[in-house]
Amino acid sequence: MKVVLLQDIKGSGKKDQIIEVSEGYGRNYLIPRKLAKEATPEALNAIERSKSAAQHREDVKRADAEVKSRELKGKVIQIKTRGGEGGKLYGSVTGDMIAEALKEQHGVEVDKRKIELDEPIKAAGQSFVTVKLSAGISVRMIVNTTVEVK
Repeated sequence: MKVVLLQDIKGSGKKDQIIEVSEGYGRNYLIPRKLAKEATPEALNAIERSKSAAQHREDVKRADAEVKSRELKGKVIQIKTRGGEGGKLYGSVTGDMIAEALKEQHGVEVDKRKIELDEPIKAAGQSFVTVKLSAGISVRMIVNTTVEVK
């Protein structure tokens, strides 16, 4: 009996995989527990449609990330933070602060976890950060930090 797996099953296969199983295993274990369904032409077509839709979503997401990377290339992020005399900051500039400034200044929303700092920014001046937009697509940007002395 051929079945289409609806979940990953250890020792049998991965989700959406078509496998050959014994009649009893399929009818008495996999199908009643909603772990698999019989491999009918309709089920196979549904899997193909879902795979093509997922591929299309991934392609659109990748194209969007490439457009964003071209927009951000060469741009500078300006951050003003509190600090003391001589350019020393109170604390450091975090990925959250950079993500917020990126949204305000360039209109690009990026998750703070996608911003990689080479080292913590603890002094005024220019620093480099890497912004990961998608799998394999990242942009290196300059963060210009200035100090407001209070």
